[in-house]
Amino acid sequence: MGVVVVAAAVAAGWWSQGYASADSSAAPTDQQKIDQLNQEINQLKQQKAQLEAQLKAAKPTPAPTPAPPLTTPSVTGPLTMNSPTTVDLSGVAGPMLSGLPESIQNLEKFDLNGVASGIGIVQDHAEPGDRSSRADASNAQIILQQPNGLIQYYLQVGAYSIPDLGLPYTSSGNSVNKLWGPLPVGFLKIQPTDSLSIQGGNLPTLIGAEYTFTFQNMNIERGLLWNQEPAISRGVQVNYSQGPLSGAISWNNGFYSKSYTWLTGELTYAFNSANSLEAVGGGNLGFSKFSNFATPAAQNNSEIFNLIYTYNSAPWIFQPYFQWTLVPHNSDIGVGKNTYTLGGAILASYQVSEHFFIAGRGEFIGQNGNATDGAANLLYGPGSQAYSLTLTPTYQYKQFFARPEVSYVQALSYTSGDVFGNKFENPAQVRGALEFGVLL
Repeated sequence: MGVVVVAAAVAAGWWSQGYASADSSAAPTDQQKIDQLNQEINQLKQQKAQLEAQLKAAKPTPAPTPAPPLTTPSVTGPLTMNSPTTVDLSGVAGPMLSGLPESIQNLEKFDLNGVASGIGIVQDHAEPGDRSSRADASNAQIILQQPNGLIQYYLQVGAYSIPDLGLPYTSSGNSVNKLWGPLPVGFLKIQPTDSLSIQGGNLPTLIGAEYTFTFQNMNIERGLLWNQEPAISRGVQVNYSQGPLSGAISWNNGFYSKSYTWLTGELTYAFNSANSLEAVGGGNLGFSKFSNFATPAAQNNSEIFNLIYTYNSAPWIFQPYFQWTLVPHNSDIGVGKNTYTLGGAILASYQVSEHFFIAGRGEFIGQNGNATDGAANLLYGPGSQAYSLTLTPTYQYKQFFARPEVSYVQALSYTSGDVFGNKFENPAQVRGALEFGVLL
């Protein structure tokens, strides 16, 4: 019995040792599998990091968003100015301006834009001194401005032409020599708050819906209503804005005369980002007999009022406006009775594609009076009327643009000798134009 017990104990010890030995041999095998999986996971992570680095290197870094075009000069569209180039002269002028107030030092930094364009025009019934066809530079201008800070400035320097419906073409040479010189627009501006500013110098007029230079407008040529309006005036102007309401008031020399007796003002209410209504008024509070190429005596002694509605939301720009002018009786300038004009225009532009637009204008204007009652001749003789139609397809790709134009002017109730042609006897005129250039 004792022998059996001993044998059983020896057998149990051997079995237990063998079982333990089997257990200990299995554990390293599982650990090896775990280690191998961890190694594979690390390798996959490394491969992932390498692939992500390669993808990041292959993907181009997005370019910074360019600064938007500046609000001056005003451009109705469809042409758009490019973002300005910022010039910093602090390295040159810095030592000279050091120690001065920051508002003065800020003047050494400015934004730079420009426009260079050519124009070709053909027309029938050219007046004496005008041509049936011509080519010219419509713009060769550099624009420098500092639009930030307490002290700001704006300088528009160079050559420009004035193509204008119903009147002979004014070449770039004559425009610079006889109108506003090589600095047609230039002013100093003080902006003490975001809402209030004061500026003085050669200022764009507050009057009318069309601007002076070709690139600022839907059409190449200015319209019949524009002929009754001042374009550039020298004076001072106060601007104020608060919420949707903005306005300006200016004391100036009207049609660039030698008499600073004009007061003009405008008030605009923006219903939202697309719709606005503007009321504009002005007139000569004194009297001036001065007259030259830039200053017609009758219009320079006039009063004028506009009501302008603007809708601007892609793909449409839509701008109808009404205009009334009055030249008071004054025998010193040949106005034998109060003479007025009434007119209206519709300007519109439609964006057909990313780079292509169709712009057009239709307008009508008439004046009172007849050949014997002393009324001034503001159109095509006292009591005359006229209408015009203009179509301007426009293409712009980046800074480059090209636009052909066709226009038609028809005078009604006119005085023979006051219209078109080499004898001033033809009441209608057709023009074709092509303008192309770059907006820098």
